[in-house]
Amino acid sequence: MTKKTLLGNSARLGVVDSLRGFALLAIVLLHNLEHYNIYFIPDWLPDWIKSFDRGVWDTLFFTLAGKAYATFSLLFGFSFYVQLRNERARGGDFRPRFAWRMFILILIAQLHSLFYNGDILLLYAVVGLTLIPVANLKDRTVFVIATICILQPFEWGRIIAASINPEWTLSGEMWRPYAALAYPVMKDGNFWELLKSNITVGQLYNNFWQLEAGRVFQSAGLFMYGMLLGRRDYFVRSEGAKKFWKKILLVAVIAFVPFYLMKSYIPDMVADNGLKTSLDIVLPSLWNFAVMAFYVASFTLLWFARDGCRIQRAMTPYGRMSLTNYVTQSIIGVAIYYGYGLSLWKYTGASATVVIGFAIFFAQLIFSRWWLSKYRQGPLEYLWRRGTWLGRAV
Repeated sequence: MTKKTLLGNSARLGVVDSLRGFALLAIVLLHNLEHYNIYFIPDWLPDWIKSFDRGVWDTLFFTLAGKAYATFSLLFGFSFYVQLRNERARGGDFRPRFAWRMFILILIAQLHSLFYNGDILLLYAVVGLTLIPVANLKDRTVFVIATICILQPFEWGRIIAASINPEWTLSGEMWRPYAALAYPVMKDGNFWELLKSNITVGQLYNNFWQLEAGRVFQSAGLFMYGMLLGRRDYFVRSEGAKKFWKKILLVAVIAFVPFYLMKSYIPDMVADNGLKTSLDIVLPSLWNFAVMAFYVASFTLLWFARDGCRIQRAMTPYGRMSLTNYVTQSIIGVAIYYGYGLSLWKYTGASATVVIGFAIFFAQLIFSRWWLSKYRQGPLEYLWRRGTWLGRAV
């Protein structure tokens, strides 16, 4: 096979696995910071610790929130393209198999949702289906569709409607009453009460929030951009790839300041709540996208310069087992913070949760390195792959 055919074991995936690992590290830190959706600041802490915790909270949310998810989504689309091209090299069409693969991901998402009502996998499984109709379209067409999605067309429709008719409104808080029902169970419920809550109101809380936060269009756009990165081999070290990422880096730096100013000030200048709600979705989304592009470009260029620096290479096992680590970090986290477990939500401020987050990360990294020294894939990755290719030896 040529370099253009089978990509599954290609060296190009090293940078992708490492990048995915860093995104997952950011996710575990943020989820711990939030006590896995129990937003609480202990009021008994000394003032100097509260002040320090506020700095930790603000710094992590400024640098990571929305960017880690966006990076993960971008790489989801890239992985789809790797599988699509590998199957084409064998003379097959991966799209029907991908639809089945997304159904299996729904089942994994339901398992994850039993423990944690902040699951992202169900959204990925449903929105991932948008990759099927665009898989054979030209690059330019896919780019236009992806860009429209990134710009949040539904929210712009709401903005236009609210501008024409100030009395027009569409609630953006359907998730809130379900959050109110889930919250006391997370804090004080036993394990069985938590399972019942998560599979009912927890699902509504999480998925209404995803819908109303603009995640549907944003995810679709990021998936398509990731697919295009795979088509163009931009994660393969070459002069063309270096030139591309340098351009992305420059554009991201230029876009950073205006997007930040717009998302920080424009919504507060608007009196209409409906208009403000949509602007609070569109503008932060664009800023997060610019920062994510800066991170990915910088990370990839650093990898190209040294074939991965030591820290980057050390993260590849964590990224290779991203599905297993994503699900298990939630299971561990809720046992630490929720009422049925250690109830540490009552006692931990931001700085303490970051320490716990890093402890979970290092434990998972050690386990990932050990596991991959014996097996080719993580446990959930293996089951997902076997389920995807039912009827075929893998």
